[in-house]
Amino acid sequence: MVRDDIAAGGVTDPRVLDSLRTTPRHEFLPAGQRSKAYLDMALPIGAAQTISGPFVVAAMTEQLEPQPADRILEIGTGSGYQAAVLAPLVKTVYSIEIEEELAAKAARTLKRLGYTNVVTKAGDGFQGWPEHAPFDGIIVTCSPEDVPRPLLDQLADGGRMVIPIGERFDQRLVRITRRGDEFVRETLEPTLFVPMTGAAEASRRIQPDGSRPALRNGGFEALIEGTGRPEAWYYGRQCEVVFDGAGQGGRYLRLRNAEPGRPAQIFQGFAIDGTAVEALELHAAIRGSDLLAGRSDEERPCAVLRFLDADRRRSAVAMVGPWMGESEWKRVDERVEVPTWAREASLMVGLAGATGVLDVDEVDVTPIPR
Repeated sequence: MVRDDIAAGGVTDPRVLDSLRTTPRHEFLPAGQRSKAYLDMALPIGAAQTISGPFVVAAMTEQLEPQPADRILEIGTGSGYQAAVLAPLVKTVYSIEIEEELAAKAARTLKRLGYTNVVTKAGDGFQGWPEHAPFDGIIVTCSPEDVPRPLLDQLADGGRMVIPIGERFDQRLVRITRRGDEFVRETLEPTLFVPMTGAAEASRRIQPDGSRPALRNGGFEALIEGTGRPEAWYYGRQCEVVFDGAGQGGRYLRLRNAEPGRPAQIFQGFAIDGTAVEALELHAAIRGSDLLAGRSDEERPCAVLRFLDADRRRSAVAMVGPWMGESEWKRVDERVEVPTWAREASLMVGLAGATGVLDVDEVDVTPIPR
């Protein structure tokens, strides 16, 4: 996992990679999810929360630049996995979880596994932990609409904060460095985290409308300045935006993989209300070159729509495709039924472990009212 998904994805800090190798992720998962522990994917842990995928944990940890003498504040303990990854890299990790049941379970797991330099408590992370401030680093594993002021106040001079912020389904991962009274903000990439609840959610100004699901930047025309990454799409692997005039617009997305089983994909999430929307029509333009199945017939180029209920306990998956072999640009138009209990959806477009080159453009969904 570390070699194929994390190091190959661009994480280079040897201390971070070593910590990922030695942290037993399966110990932080419910029994029913442990078979997936070393796959690079987020997984449910209860209380409508998830454990982030290993690559996301590694990338955020690397951006935090943890040092052996650092005191780190984590907002959103969840299962305790992120705190466990940080523990061997720093002096002390202080971690807050708003869900009391999760906080208690994470504390027991961390104690059982011998993480003596992790201090946990149940509480609203929006307020930080002023009794132990200032912190050399703050890492936030849930998304408020904007950065909570108490967290900025508790960041030490020269300290770094890594936090996802934005609307519920339009988030960016940012790094903030404190320099005296100035906070320098750097946008890293699009992302999607569970929302920060408590005071952060109560103050959220923009709520998603699940009765009108829509995708953003389906033509890959808008890029995040200085990164080359497409706006609104996240967790891209082995993909790039191409501008050569061959797409349906000025730009299109190219996904390329030469090693069977390796991910080459990109995601976008959106709100959906299954009581109001009966189906989605998925539209796209695609072009394929030498597209071959990966290690099994299940690893084929496709699009996958995944639906979740409000608690993220129930899910359903619909695949569009697969697309094999060679093809010039062609249209894809397919109807996908929406479960009545669906309140959230994500779209994955990619090779799904297959090999070859897949070009994608003009991706969109049209809701069909119930």
